Amino acid sequence: MPRPLLWIVTLAFGAYSLWALAQVGYLGLWQGGFANPGSTQITFDLIVSCLLLLGFVAQDAKASGRRFWPWALATLALGSLGVLGYLLWPGARRAVTRPSSRADTLAA
Repeated sequence: MPRPLLWIVTLAFGAYSLWALAQVGYLGLWQGGFANPGSTQITFDLIVSCLLLLGFVAQDAKASGRRFWPWALATLALGSLGVLGYLLWPGARRAVTRPSSRADTLAA
């Protein structure tokens, strides 16, 4: 996803989330998510999606030398806003390089 579009999605969803939080509170968000079988199914679907995304974040954080736990905590508390924050946060990515073989070293 292009970075400007990612910013737009994050800001729009973040603003809506803050509005909903102001209306019903944090616990109210969860109560609404379990109000009936339909909303419970959607809530579980979103939980599964966030857990799958955390798997991606864990692998990417390890490969790029970033810490995983702050993003895991943010995702567990804020849902997809935690993952969106990870994607937007300017992390110091290390170049992933393949170790050179002995033949490559001798040829140089």
